[in-house]
Amino acid sequence: MAKVPDLFEDLKNCYSENEEYSSAIDHLSLNQKSFYDASYVSLQENCADKFVSLRASETSKMSNFTFKESLTMVAATSNQGKTLKKRRLAFDRAFAEEDLEAMTHNLEETIQSDSAPHIFQSNVKYKLQKLVKKEFVLNDPLNQNIYLDVDNVHLKAASLTDLQHEVKFDMYAYLSGDDSKYPVTLKISNTQLFVSAQGEDEPVLLKEMPEIPKVITGSEIDLIFFWKMVNSKNYFTSAAYPELFIATKERSRVHLARGLPSMTDFQIP
Repeated sequence: MAKVPDLFEDLKNCYSENEEYSSAIDHLSLNQKSFYDASYVSLQENCADKFVSLRASETSKMSNFTFKESLTMVAATSNQGKTLKKRRLAFDRAFAEEDLEAMTHNLEETIQSDSAPHIFQSNVKYKLQKLVKKEFVLNDPLNQNIYLDVDNVHLKAASLTDLQHEVKFDMYAYLSGDDSKYPVTLKISNTQLFVSAQGEDEPVLLKEMPEIPKVITGSEIDLIFFWKMVNSKNYFTSAAYPELFIATKERSRVHLARGLPSMTDFQIP
């Protein structure tokens, strides 16, 4: 049987056993299809962050890399495994290890989770202005009353015969510098329990505060709702989830929703 020519052996004969030979082989592996899997190597261990190349067809041991196959996503991960940065690289773009390290210091490319509420992506401050309404009730379009659930941390809607169990609210107005919106908090009267947003289709939670917050920012923005009146209808949009309203369904917990089948408007008698 005829011996199959060894192309790599022929290449080896063309180069001496030095760095030039190593660089040529690496360059070849990046610019042609190979029947063998290319080996992947990690970056220097003394880097603060470790970088992972996603969808890259091949890598080499050189300090400069060229990705040929497709748009390449490069991600930086912290020591705890949390994704810090992501960047797409164009076709045939060459870059060095220093470029990767620089990505972690580029604050404009910080990845923020789409599922995370807007409260963690905002530095808006809401300052207490005044008490707007005291000991009022909310009724939905089915004329259901709002009352405290048995766990004492959620609210429910139902038609009550004994109105002694109906929850009464105090409303406090806040200033944010945006005159187009009217930010408020809803507190259960005679308590320190404030209505707080938890996400779409999630029941609102009653959060106990040591006192009426004078300034609300950061993770506490889930306490803020934008109050809007349209004729006799009252709407409360979450500051933490700007597309969601305080809502009810028939005989169910008060929650956040975009609209139907939930009811998002209330009457204040």
